[in-house]
Parts: sequence; C-alpha cells; structure tokens
Amino acid sequence: MNLRPNPRKSPEVDITPLIDVVFLLLIFFMVSTTFERESQIMIELPEATGEEIEPEKHKLDITINISGTFFVNQLEVINTEIDTLKQAISNAVGDKRDLPVVINADARTPHQSVMTAMDAASQLGLTKMTFSAHRPVAE
Repeated sequence: MNLRPNPRKSPEVDITPLIDVVFLLLIFFMVSTTFERESQIMIELPEATGEEIEPEKHKLDITINISGTFFVNQLEVINTEIDTLKQAISNAVGDKRDLPVVINADARTPHQSVMTAMDAASQLGLTKMTFSAHRPVAE
C-alpha cells in the first residue's frame, strides 16, 4: 500500500501570450509614432521684429551656412561657384520660374555668399525673394 500522496507537478507558466501582446504593443507604437525630420544644416538665423507671414507650400529654399556653403532645397551644392549654384537652382525649379525664393542665411554668413545666391536666382528669372529670420528672445 502506497501512503505517499501523488507527487505534484510544478506549475508551468506559458509566456507565449505575453510575448505576443508585447510584440503587438511594440508594433502599434512603431506605426503610430510620428517622426519629425530635423534639419541637418546648422544655421543661426538673424533676428528681426517684423510680422510673421504664412509660409508658401511650393518654394525654393536656398540655405547658406556660416562657412558660405550653399544648400538648395536641403541638398548641398558641391562648391560655391555661381555657375554651380545656378545649375542646382535650375534643377530644383525646373520650368517653374514664378516660385518664391526663401534665403536662409546664418547670421554670420559672409555677405558675398548672400549676394551670390540672390544674383544666381535673379539670373534664372526668379524675382520673388525673401529672407528668413527669427524673433529676438525677450530678456
């Protein structure tokens, strides 16, 4: 006669459903997250106290960093020659000569670089030009 009780099996915890739920949550958060693309061009805009205008949807951005390097619609121009800049602008605008041009120049950019950008755009028939600035911080 066996008087010992039946040996109990240790309880098994099945974690497969937990892993499934975690993966579903991970996929949900990855799909629902919005990623904001920050500009990789480091410029410090000059300050101005004028009125803020509504940005144009279709425009040509010419960015000039502190060293005088040109970027046309966030794409770096290979050198600082006016002919190269004109070619980059021409490729960016195609046959649309009525696009507004926004010049984003660092506050410490050489004045000659800004004039070169304006000259290149005007030689291609782009006459609507504006400059970017930011409001001064109140102290």
